[in-house]
Amino acid sequence: MKYQVLVLDLDGTLTNSKKEITEPTRQALIEIQEAGKIVVLASGRPINGVAPLAKALRMDRFGGYMLSFNGARITKCSTGEIIYNRTVPREIIRPVYEYVKTFPGLDIISYTDTQIISGIRPNRYVEIESGINSMEIISVEDFPEFLSFPVNKLLVAGEPEVLETLMDPLREKYHGLLNIYRSEPFFLEIMPRNIDKAQSLQKLLNSIGLTADSMICCGDGYNDLSMIEYAGLGVAMENAQPVIKESADFITRSNDEDGILHVVNLFMRD
Repeated sequence: MKYQVLVLDLDGTLTNSKKEITEPTRQALIEIQEAGKIVVLASGRPINGVAPLAKALRMDRFGGYMLSFNGARITKCSTGEIIYNRTVPREIIRPVYEYVKTFPGLDIISYTDTQIISGIRPNRYVEIESGINSMEIISVEDFPEFLSFPVNKLLVAGEPEVLETLMDPLREKYHGLLNIYRSEPFFLEIMPRNIDKAQSLQKLLNSIGLTADSMICCGDGYNDLSMIEYAGLGVAMENAQPVIKESADFITRSNDEDGILHVVNLFMRD
């Protein structure tokens, strides 16, 4: 099978522990795009956290795509056109916010194009999110009131054991309205209904006339499970969560050992 599309999660997958793309991996990804392959960056990050990596890979020149907010938004790199966009129902923001406030140490955040909006009080996990995306945190007094614009996702950040307590009641209450899952042990993603990476990749493939059989998806975290199961070839990093490795068709080297370069050399060279 000749694979035409390579889909890459970012943190823990494309980037190493320093949040960098190594030069050998960057060059290999440019080379396969020059040969006509399509690269897609699929991340829970907001668009401003994805765009610098897409630029480093010259995806604006070659026509790749960015799936930001776990696929709630798809952007075509060559034109900046948003080809798919789903938002959280506005009426759920306040009740979710009020519920999250009842748990100790949590923060709930969302995003403008350039800033992270903190609804309670930034904790160390929100600081991690700020560092990953190079975005300033601003705290607001009335989080739901401030979010007067369309919101692609909410993120609850805090200690894993607290998020574990919170997750099931939220899923039960908002079943049919929201998609709620962990991306990291300390991040709970609150997404529009039926939004995950696989659903959005299906939309993208339909729009460019390809099928999942032509696609490789690589990831390491819980929010990568759907696309790894959906892909023609699902690849887990050596550093992936156990459930991801169990579901994958192939396990590559870790993100600190150029695991994506290994995938490119094995499966994407004609």
